Amino acid sequence: MWRRLELAQLYYKYGTMNSGKSFEIIKVAHNYEEQGKRVLIYSPVIGARGNADRVGSRVGFEREAIPVSDDTDLFENVQAQISSAGRIYCVLIDEAQFLKRHHILELTRVVDELDVPVMAFGLKNDFQNQLFEGSYNLLVQADKIEEIKTICWYCDRKATMVIRFRDGQAVDSGAQIQIGGNEDYKPVCRKCYYKAFRS
Repeated sequence: MWRRLELAQLYYKYGTMNSGKSFEIIKVAHNYEEQGKRVLIYSPVIGARGNADRVGSRVGFEREAIPVSDDTDLFENVQAQISSAGRIYCVLIDEAQFLKRHHILELTRVVDELDVPVMAFGLKNDFQNQLFEGSYNLLVQADKIEEIKTICWYCDRKATMVIRFRDGQAVDSGAQIQIGGNEDYKPVCRKCYYKAFRS
């Protein structure tokens, strides 16, 4: 009987704030490592809540991560890790929305040339409902796209957007990237998003 060969793929798992993306990374890494399979976790320097060398979930779990700066070549980095320590079973990316286009193209090479699955986790859209550079390129390049769901901060609908707050007031202007936690952003449904700016 022929056995189907499973080929590596690029996965993009997106969700709003508070949907458990970083926690999911920690869980996936644990599942691989429980079986003795090595993973690499990367985190963009710009998106780090605290230290770029750690992935931390809001429920309190943390893992070491490899910081990614604008000039990091992810393909070369993964290739060097394989050369120095052997096989990598999975590459996990936190805050993938902050990656640059070249990073996403490098991740496609990790999948296609090194045959290593890549799972990128991040936001899809910003507080103005514009795609981030990393999100846009992941939506274009990913083999599989999956939404990680959470509920609206104000009602029971599914959250698909985020509201940025400044001094307790919803704002729809300002720089796209401003790092914060629950005190600065809230996950909301579309109805509550637009209601916040009408009231």
